Amino acid sequence: GSQKGLMLPPGLSFNALSPRALEASTSAGLARSFWDWAEMLGPNANGFFPYTPATNLLYGLAEAIEMLEEEGLDNVFARHDRHAESARRAVRAWGLEILCQDPAEYSSSLTAVMMPAGHDADAFRKIVLEKFDMSLGQGLSKLSGKIFRIGHLGDFNDLSLMGTLAGVEMGLALAGVPHKKGGVLAAMEHLGAQAQSTQSSRRAA
Repeated sequence: GSQKGLMLPPGLSFNALSPRALEASTSAGLARSFWDWAEMLGPNANGFFPYTPATNLLYGLAEAIEMLEEEGLDNVFARHDRHAESARRAVRAWGLEILCQDPAEYSSSLTAVMMPAGHDADAFRKIVLEKFDMSLGQGLSKLSGKIFRIGHLGDFNDLSLMGTLAGVEMGLALAGVPHKKGGVLAAMEHLGAQAQSTQSSRRAA
């Protein structure tokens, strides 16, 4: 959805239809209204939408695409990878567990952190929100109350990440969650090393 890497409020989705899918839609017996492609195809040929469009989101989308092109997609992906690894280093330094056990499956979009037994993730999230005005992602379904999520996707820079991790580390202390200090420092050292490496590469070029 548009609320992910495109940095927009939720409300836009992106769909691609093959000729085969369009043909199947003409004979499908399922009830449909908004997903009736026949009503959309005619106006869409001239750049129009048959219903009330989310004009504000479309303007936002144009700006988001411009921002991504200005930074360069390779740089965007590298930034997400850098922030994800920094967040994971912070979690390990705190002595907490990352939900994903397989490093090959780590996400560059977010880091899910498991709470120690006997501690409620939602209670911790509430403390962080009330004390630092920072919203952490919640665990869903069977993970409710067991994990919290640190997002590092979209319009997010190194200092944004450091502020987020500082809020988490202070929140852990306020919530009485057993942890070690030094998560913020571990992330900062990684970001600093990455910045120095990038600077050296530019000089060499």
